Amino acid sequence: MFVIGRTPLVLFACVHNAGRSQMAAAFFNAIADASRVVGASAGLEPARRVHPEVVTAMREVGFELSNVLPRQLTDELQRGTSFLVTLGCGERCPLVPSARRVDWPLDDPKGKPLERVREIRDEVRRRVEQLVAANGWGYAGG
Repeated sequence: MFVIGRTPLVLFACVHNAGRSQMAAAFFNAIADASRVVGASAGLEPARRVHPEVVTAMREVGFELSNVLPRQLTDELQRGTSFLVTLGCGERCPLVPSARRVDWPLDDPKGKPLERVREIRDEVRRRVEQLVAANGWGYAGG
């Protein structure tokens, strides 16, 4: 899976890049060994900001996303992707032919009550932890 000459990129993609994919990238970069793999997130139609309910839920577990801006899923970003995780974009999800891909069909947290956003957040974290463990991307000895 590792790409010679550069650090592999795991891309978390959804439609608006304002909820699930932002949570996933934040958790991924906190638990994966950055010398072995990095995470990023992007969307097909980026929102203007991360959803406020997502900012609140992530702040509760120590992540500050209020200053993070959603970004466009560009061809260049896709070309640099080694592993693609799509999150609830259905048939609109991007395909990156050179990347391994998994789909996590999770609810969009936008407009949901904070209790439901917390459930989505915790499910995203669980899936990220499993992804990191399954691919050996964690820190040695940790």
